[in-house]
Amino acid sequence: MARSVRPRLQKPKALLAPATDNWLSRAYLGLVGVSLGFFLWAVYLSPDPGFAGIWPTLATAPLGMIVSMPLTAALAWNSSLDWLSPVLFSAGTVLCGLVNATLIGLFARKLTGREPYPAA
Repeated sequence: MARSVRPRLQKPKALLAPATDNWLSRAYLGLVGVSLGFFLWAVYLSPDPGFAGIWPTLATAPLGMIVSMPLTAALAWNSSLDWLSPVLFSAGTVLCGLVNATLIGLFARKLTGREPYPAA
């Protein structure tokens, strides 16, 4: 009578599988991770972060640019949430990177026509 949780967990795995099952998607996720790491280093450890947010935004373009516009407008409207800006920007970058990596993986599958490699 107990319902298995296994099928419910398979759906997110199946959706994100193209993001990690080929070398092109993995390399893209690595690029997004490095650019996000540089952004976080510049914001929290550097005395002047400058334009550090441009690298994650460009790495996740065009979706990253679309997502960052309302975030920037909302945070400019309410300056008491300045501490939340790097957290929201990082979360948006991660989500945009996963979506873009999934699209890259689906495109790579379509081009090669081979079975995907398992993500180890």
